[in-house]
Amino acid sequence: MPSPLDGRRFWIAGIGGAGMSAYALLARAWGAEVRGWDRVQTPYLEQLEGIDVEISDEPSEPPEGWEAFVSTAFAGRVAGKTRAELLAELVSLRDSIVVAGAHGKTTTSGMIAFCLERLGRDPAWLIGADVPQLGGNAGTGAGWLVVEGDESDRTIAALRPRVAVLTNVDLDHHTTFGSRAEVAELFEEWLANVPAVVRGEELAPYDGPLALAGEHNRRNAATALAALELTGVSEFAERLTQELSGGQTQRVRFALALATNAELLVLDEPTVALDVEGRREFWTTMRDVAAHGKTILFATHYLEEADAYSDRAVLMARGRVVADGPPTEIKALVGTRTIRATLPGAPLEELERLPGVTHADRRGEGIVLSCTDSDAAIRALLAAHPETRDIEIRGAGLEEAFIQLTRDDEDDAE
Repeated sequence: MPSPLDGRRFWIAGIGGAGMSAYALLARAWGAEVRGWDRVQTPYLEQLEGIDVEISDEPSEPPEGWEAFVSTAFAGRVAGKTRAELLAELVSLRDSIVVAGAHGKTTTSGMIAFCLERLGRDPAWLIGADVPQLGGNAGTGAGWLVVEGDESDRTIAALRPRVAVLTNVDLDHHTTFGSRAEVAELFEEWLANVPAVVRGEELAPYDGPLALAGEHNRRNAATALAALELTGVSEFAERLTQELSGGQTQRVRFALALATNAELLVLDEPTVALDVEGRREFWTTMRDVAAHGKTILFATHYLEEADAYSDRAVLMARGRVVADGPPTEIKALVGTRTIRATLPGAPLEELERLPGVTHADRRGEGIVLSCTDSDAAIRALLAAHPETRDIEIRGAGLEEAFIQLTRDDEDDAE
């Protein structure tokens, strides 16, 4: 399938700006050959590896046969189409979400793009500031295009996305607008030409977990969720968040919780309702977040997950801390080993009387023996029940340590 800009050649004046560099990156990804000019080297040019950029006080003439697009900063100095015309064309080439409004549009755009990316929708995005969780201000995926719109020069009126998001209305650009009513009029003219609209001011604040503080960010999150519901993708098409399954809701809420750059994430039972693949994806993401210096505090009843993924565990029983430290140190406190085997029908009372066994449990046809001396226990078990099979002996896990420590705590209380 050909890319939408195959065969086109774009020359961009002011290519080092946040907006134009992002447009250049996306245009190249969509098949265009791209070159450009700017007066100074900027950090945004670092993402344009492989694009020929001229740095000089004055630009050369655009190459013959190339379409010229000019940043607002250099309008009148260089002949060519405007920044707004380039953005309008990019928006027209893909199912797009454009986010506008006086406040919160950068955060809301970032949340939408981040959620789509975490949900495997491979979005593209053009956002007016770097979003650390997305790796920058521009992305070139094959899915929905998420754009932060700009009403400051009225050019948003030319954009024709599939979904328009209006976070709020306020008088923010006094050189362009004389009153709030004038701003509202522009937005209404724009929204009248868009098939699906989300109005953030009409939504109740999001009440789920969110790493970014403040009522305004809960409104941003609610607006982002409403936009996601309108994207028409897979299981979220035309469905309210209340109608999602438990796992789907958990994935969306988790994506929103990560859609900020918070130093501390507090998560309560984060993998509840997730399937095996979802849990694996969650913990892979958590490792990545922690590797970037963030702290994750999570409460869970899945002690196997705490054992496998936490650097520090705090075990509590009846409101009291019974152990606190790295999982390896907590497991060493109990000094037990566990025998797991298949042995249908053997009475637990008999198994608990075997030498070295402190506790016996049954799970289906299997048995789990907690042992202070696993060597003596396995010899006695096989002597009494030679039909025992599928034998596994391992050190105590965090779950076994918790059971032993809380049992000891109960004994001390008595």
